[in-house]
Parts: sequence; C-alpha cells; structure tokens
Amino acid sequence: MTGKQSLLFDKDVYVRCTATVVGKKEADGPLGEMFDVAVEDDMFGKKSWEEAESHIQEMAVDKLLIKSGMAVSDIDYIYAGDLLGQLIATSFGLMKYEVPMFGLYGACSTMGEALSLGAMCVNAGYAQNVIASSHFASAEKQFRYPLEYGNQRPIASTWTVTGAGAYIVGDKPLDKKKCVLIKGITTGKIVDYGVKDSMNMGACMAPAAAELIEANFKDLDVDKNYYDAIFTGDLGEIGNRILSELLKEKGIDIADKLYDCGMLIYEGETKCSGGSGCGCSAVVLGSCIMDRLIRGEYKRVLFVPTGALLSQVSANEGRTIPAITHAVWLESGKEKK
Repeated sequence: MTGKQSLLFDKDVYVRCTATVVGKKEADGPLGEMFDVAVEDDMFGKKSWEEAESHIQEMAVDKLLIKSGMAVSDIDYIYAGDLLGQLIATSFGLMKYEVPMFGLYGACSTMGEALSLGAMCVNAGYAQNVIASSHFASAEKQFRYPLEYGNQRPIASTWTVTGAGAYIVGDKPLDKKKCVLIKGITTGKIVDYGVKDSMNMGACMAPAAAELIEANFKDLDVDKNYYDAIFTGDLGEIGNRILSELLKEKGIDIADKLYDCGMLIYEGETKCSGGSGCGCSAVVLGSCIMDRLIRGEYKRVLFVPTGALLSQVSANEGRTIPAITHAVWLESGKEKK
C-alpha cells in the first residue's frame, strides 16, 4: 500500500493480450482502423439490444482467445461488467465459457475496476481475463429515454459507445517485444457534487476524476511530469473542461497531458459531447492507448475511467448522481521513443 488509496505491485503484472469489438458508429470514427472487430449491424444479428450487448461480449472473448492462442481452460477468472440491470449482458454473454466469474459494476469506470482487481490477483499469484461492454441502445433505454421517443439530445449529453473490450492479465508477457505492464492502481472513492442531470455525465463525473488524480499524485509523490499522458474514461468535451478547472484549483495543471477516451472515439462529432459507457474506455484503451505504449511512444500512462452511479430508480426519485473513478498505472516495456 502506498499512501491512502494506491497500490504498487511488487511483482511484474502484464496486459498479455487485448481484443476490441465495436459497432458501426465507432468504426466510422477516427479510431476505426485500430479496433479488432467492427460490425455494420448494431443489432449484431440479434432480436433485442440487450441480446446484442451480450453477443459483443462473447465476440470480444472469442477474439481475445484467437489473438492470444490460449484456450478457455487457460483462464482462471473473468472480471466483467456492463450497464444493464443485474449485469444481464455479462451473465448471458459469458455463460457459455464456464469460467469462474466476478460480476462488477463501476458504471463507466468498470474497465478500470476490472483491470485493478485482475492485476491484484495476478500479483498475488493468479491469472485472469477481464472484460467490459456497453451498447448505445440498451443503455439509452435504461438511463434516459426510449429511442422511439426521438427526443432531442442536449449538447452536454454523451453517446453510449457500442463496444466491448477484453483483456488477459498475467505474470508473463505473450511477446517480450510488445509488452505493457500494470505497475500499480489507485482506487477511487464515491464523490457527489450534487449534480442531478443525467444528460450531463461529464459534470457528474469530473469531480471524482479530479479527486482521484490528486490522490494518485499525493500517494506516489509525483507531479504531472511523471506521466506522458493521462486518459480519463468518458467525461466528454464539457466534463474534460470542468476537470481541468477543478485540478487547477488544486494546483495541478495537466491540460497539456489530459485526454479523454470519449472525445477520442468520436472526435469531430458535433451531435454529442463525446462517448461514454463501460465499452468506451475499454475499446479506446485496447486500441490507440495500448498501441502507443507497445510502440514506446508513451513510457508511462495513467488510465482513469470514470463512472456515474445512477440507476432508473434513483433518477426517477430525483436523487443526485454520485460518481467514482479508478486509475491504472501502465508502463511500456520499451524505452520511450
């Protein structure tokens, strides 16, 4: 334990392999060529949006096993989550593998939570597979309005990413020339600034991200120069601006190193503030961030996915929207270029 919220691993923990599956909107975006699988039909050949989300989790695991050359029997645990009630996308999507599973809910921060717990178990002597997913249509129906309403979306709203990211975490790299290490984690606390607008997730989550980044810097006794880049999960354009201002108030000016997965995946999109959902940070990490770490363009990155902890019940009751953020410290196995 380092400081109040961080862990530094005393053994090497590697991201051994990654797999990403996305829908058409994501494939048409600026990162489209970097995803492993892109499907034209957002229904993925299924009868409902919920079935489609289960299927993309299955597709991500299948692709992960193909890329890694591993069998299902090589996987000790699955840490997985989604945005749907009682994690139904995860339960139905991963049932066929018959692998011991921990179902997680950190909202859009689930990828950080899954990687954190997976890395902790590897450091203790085990190996696992971690996965997170989301689907635009199923999440929209769960948290906002049915698509059939055709309601107008405010500029602050984010677009739930249709996608799933899957990762194998272990104590040895699959390829020593392409390895990325998980050096440590910082676990977030629940933060509530009293925001109630479910159409402005960035404002809900930015305070949690600011407190988490501040905690990471204090626990590790580092400043912004320690990291080559800091990637938040899905604050979007408005949330990203709020985060920069909150950090400046804390004496941390990292605007030049701060990037947001939600902004990257839909860069240039004018109809929303950016991407969100469990699958947002999961597929962006597995594509452009991992690629830059593997190539040595980045030596050290802080991955900071954010999650808004609301439900249909809490939203209908007019409750505030608390948030949580989890950070994963990633390092390249190569010298920085």
